[in-house]
Amino acid sequence: MDNSLSPVLILLATAVMVVVVCRILKLPVMLGYLTVGILIGPHAFGWIADTENTRHLAEFGVVFLMFSIGLEFSLTRLKAMQLTVFGLGGAQVLATILLVMIAGWAFKMDWRATLALGGILSMSSTAIVSKMLVERAELNLPYGQQMMGVLLFQDLAVVPLLIIIPALASPPGNLSATLVYAMLKAALVLLILLVFGQHVMRRWLHVVAGQKSPELFTLNVLFITLGLAYLTESAGLSLALGAFVAGMLISETEYRYQVEEDIKPFRDVLLGLFFVTIGMMLDLASLARNLGWVLLALALLIFFKALIVALLARAFEDNWGVGLRSGIGLAQAGEFGFVLLTLADGTHLLHGNLMQITLATMLLSMLTAPFLIQYGEAIARRISAAEWTNRALQMHQIAIQSMSSTGHVILCGYGRSGQKLASILEEEKLRFIALDLDSHRVREASAAKKSVVYGDAAKREVLMAAGLMRAKVLVVSYKDKHSALAILRHVKELRPDLPVVVRANDDTNVDMFKNAGAAEVVAEVLEGSIMLASQALLLAGVPLSRVVRHVQENRARRYAMFNGYLQNPTIDDISDELQPRFLNVLLRMDSAFVGMRLREAELDALSVEVKALRRYNVHGAEPSEEMILQTGDVLVLLGLPEALEAAEKRLHEGKPPAR
Repeated sequence: MDNSLSPVLILLATAVMVVVVCRILKLPVMLGYLTVGILIGPHAFGWIADTENTRHLAEFGVVFLMFSIGLEFSLTRLKAMQLTVFGLGGAQVLATILLVMIAGWAFKMDWRATLALGGILSMSSTAIVSKMLVERAELNLPYGQQMMGVLLFQDLAVVPLLIIIPALASPPGNLSATLVYAMLKAALVLLILLVFGQHVMRRWLHVVAGQKSPELFTLNVLFITLGLAYLTESAGLSLALGAFVAGMLISETEYRYQVEEDIKPFRDVLLGLFFVTIGMMLDLASLARNLGWVLLALALLIFFKALIVALLARAFEDNWGVGLRSGIGLAQAGEFGFVLLTLADGTHLLHGNLMQITLATMLLSMLTAPFLIQYGEAIARRISAAEWTNRALQMHQIAIQSMSSTGHVILCGYGRSGQKLASILEEEKLRFIALDLDSHRVREASAAKKSVVYGDAAKREVLMAAGLMRAKVLVVSYKDKHSALAILRHVKELRPDLPVVVRANDDTNVDMFKNAGAAEVVAEVLEGSIMLASQALLLAGVPLSRVVRHVQENRARRYAMFNGYLQNPTIDDISDELQPRFLNVLLRMDSAFVGMRLREAELDALSVEVKALRRYNVHGAEPSEEMILQTGDVLVLLGLPEALEAAEKRLHEGKPPAR
């Protein structure tokens, strides 16, 4: 019992520790699993043997990965990106395969091995690239869209490669017939499944879902996935192909999202096991012997793959700078490359030193991928003068829009929330400039004579061009934690007195945003719950006045600047000139009251109230009168315009001498 359980415990313990380290270092978990395999495999510590049973179990990880890809397969998405997907993506895969075959011919390698090797190296890492693009808020940028389009085609290209690579292992005399037979068989199986399977799948899922049993639904998903995988394997094809078809069939039904959620735990665990077995294949002794070849192959892979994508992107979309960014981001090997590599190893197309060099090169390229993507912009700028020109033109366009504006609002994001806010600002005759990364949305807004420009608000130079130093307030209207923190960091460095309002999904990151310098954070969940409660109270027969009071009290508690004013029913009756306003005052090194207590400024004598104080790692409403003021403090004052002007002058210059 102990002997049979010990390998499992070793695997779990090592995986947990390494994955925790990856999370802390913000590295893809896949790299952690690969590291686990290298450490515990037969070529390192040898804690777990690389047996056929282990690999067979790991194959199910590939099955569920292909199933997930099938679920994401969308004809609508393909049609919208068809030029990038089929044009740029298809050309990249074919060009990479051709280049590898030419190199293999120069080294007198078997063309079948080089064809398989070209297919393996043409893949890039969907997991790493998509994760980095999302974290850096670059998914909707031109190069982000290019990368995702190419990755989408690579995912599709795996399907024919899963058929071609096993067929290449047949005897040379039968190769042509084997390939044709395999393709015809695959086409027939796919035709039957896709044409007739769609109607059967939808009806069957209706029956299962009608039983209202989550356990039955999950078991049914497992049955469909593994059943179709078994069917295609029985037809002489691969397990992964059947799983891909199962995902495609379910993707066209209304149960797609529920299925994706149910299958996720099985997919993640088994996929982790697959990458562990990949790591176990790496022979560290062989790596040491062939280190020179591995480093040479790594340099050639990154250089030529980046060059291929950049040249093709230039040809398809005539933008060298964007193409360079896309090429740098896709220069690594990918997880599907490992799938194809194990297939080529099993059919003995790749073996010995070539197998080990290829595996090591792929692993190292994936380790370098996060750093290449992170510094892709700097690398592209050094290489391409066009990238400098494009950035300069973008900054020029933003600067033209903001040049005549002073005391305007900078609106980061022009989605639904941003557009609604913009309309309210226009009603109040307040000028604004909106920054957005959706080129289609920007074109539509520009045609409607709106002050909306293309630009990434998380970049320092974009904010400066938008008139950060002259703005009155900045609003982050989209929900992106990393981008919002980058904006807050730039504002803190360049304009610490500028109030920033951040939109958030819930209360989870409120303290983090406020500590980073946000004047206020609007959590959608809180606002939704307040309105939900108000509607429930009204329908339950609670008097309208009491419902309104509940709404006002809850908002007053949440938003400190409103405290005492949301509850005032007569505030609307006061003319605009007599309405209290807010003013943010930044204390400079030469401000008169730096180093003194707040009460010594005697701002209450001017009928001015200190509603909040913003200081690094301190964000308090109604600060204590005994608080010592410091350089860099931002005091949020409330009062009438003339009183606020006098208070700002007093804080900077001091009280006038007594007469």
